[in-house]
Amino acid sequence: MPLPATLEDTRTLEERVEQAVQSRTSGRIRGLRVQVQDGRVVLSGRTSTYYNKQLATHAALEAVSAVQNEVEVC
Repeated sequence: MPLPATLEDTRTLEERVEQAVQSRTSGRIRGLRVQVQDGRVVLSGRTSTYYNKQLATHAALEAVSAVQNEVEVC
C-alpha cells in the first residue's frame, strides 16, 4: 500500500494503524504513538514484553507494507 500524499491521508493512516495496534495488543503499549516519517510508519511507546512489541508490528503490517518499531521493552 503506498504511503499517503496529503496530511489528511497521513492522519487517517496513523489513526488506522494506532487502532489496529491497540486492538491487537489490548492496549498493552503504553504511550503508543504512530507517525509517518520519511516514507515509513514509525511506532513508539513502551511495553513489558517483546511479545507485545511483536504483536504491535504484525498489527501495523496489516495496514502498511513497512513498519519501524521503536517500542521500548522495559
